[in-house]
Amino acid sequence: MDKLRRVLSGREDNEELGLTAQVLDGSSLSFSTRVKWFVICFAGGILFSILGSALLFLPGPGIKLFAVFYTLGNIAALSSTCFLMGPLKQLKRMFEPTRLIATIVMLLCFVLTLCAVFWWHKKGLAIIFCILQFLAMTWYSISYIPFAR
Repeated sequence: MDKLRRVLSGREDNEELGLTAQVLDGSSLSFSTRVKWFVICFAGGILFSILGSALLFLPGPGIKLFAVFYTLGNIAALSSTCFLMGPLKQLKRMFEPTRLIATIVMLLCFVLTLCAVFWWHKKGLAIIFCILQFLAMTWYSISYIPFAR
């Protein structure tokens, strides 16, 4: 909406915009809506991961439920940042050279965890991939902190 107002009022796009204006310029969502959905998605991801960890101790299908809920929780937590910076910018930043390996390892661990549970039926392997998933998510998160790696 702000872009339309700028065009209709005759203001040039080359003027300096503040940080908040730049963030809001990338999407039609307001900043408060972005923050609310970020919190909802991130909290849902944490809730799924905790629920998955609790389901680990169920006899029978517990390991399958653990792997699914833990993976869904990590995916929800990862996708929550799409609300802050937008999906395209998120994807561009995920595949920057500084975090390319971390992103590939993380996504590969997501897929391998689900493969180990549903196709290969290897419970021990699924737990190992969940541990690797945690380590890959940590490595990926640290890649956003300057000089942290």
